[in-house]
Amino acid sequence: MINFNGTLLDDSTHISIHNRGYAYGDALFETIKVSNSKILFWEDHYFRLMASMRIMRMAIPMNFTMEFLESQIKDTLEANHFESGNARIKIIVHRNEGGLYLPKQNTISYVISTKPIDGATYNITEASYEVDLFKDYFVAPTLLSTLKTNNKAINVVGSIYANENDLNNCLLLNTDKNVVEALNGNLFLVKGTVIKTPPLSDGCLKGVMRTQILKFVEKMEGFELSESSISPFELQKADELFITNVITGVQPISKYRKKTFKNDVAKTLLNSLNTVVRLS
Repeated sequence: MINFNGTLLDDSTHISIHNRGYAYGDALFETIKVSNSKILFWEDHYFRLMASMRIMRMAIPMNFTMEFLESQIKDTLEANHFESGNARIKIIVHRNEGGLYLPKQNTISYVISTKPIDGATYNITEASYEVDLFKDYFVAPTLLSTLKTNNKAINVVGSIYANENDLNNCLLLNTDKNVVEALNGNLFLVKGTVIKTPPLSDGCLKGVMRTQILKFVEKMEGFELSESSISPFELQKADELFITNVITGVQPISKYRKKTFKNDVAKTLLNSLNTVVRLS
């Protein structure tokens, strides 16, 4: 079952070919983890969605409060019998039909869907996780590139490239040739006592998990946080590389080209993350 504007429908329901999210990518989305019926980091997700809608010049309905959307998520979980389990929630907000590039209106509709996932907490796998650079296309470092919109062509093509080359993931570059992020999450680099991640001004996604990890790093004794550009040359000199997103949590990178990496800092951060999840 999916939730379409507050009405629960069978998930085989079809959208119109004139849907602006389908026709023009005129849509935003949030991917959220539910752990033991608790919606993780909901406040961060909600405020990112509201800020993104304003940037996209979408009209925010008066009833689109944090409490209203939370109730809609819970209704969707209950309709799919996930109310006491672990699930992946996706909220899509699209501008309503009408117009070509120029919309006839700025009102919106929303769809909430859910899938079950394993595990209430986050785990680190010791399996090999190899990445390389994806250099066919580049991220333009603008405010729009920090949003979770339906315009994800570079992520799709990059994922196909990774699959064709037996890679687990790829790292994206911006037009200044700095490393921005992974295909499905934010990138962190550890070198000595410095933990770096690209700044939002470089064009990386304003990730909800990125926000959580930054808070943890600031409290870690013996480490310095740096939000600064990462050049490709720094990757092979790093002690650790890891990727963050709300579904996986912290994913250590074990290999980049000929360089292999440790995962000590990643494990420490994952433990801090799981403490928060258990207390939520």
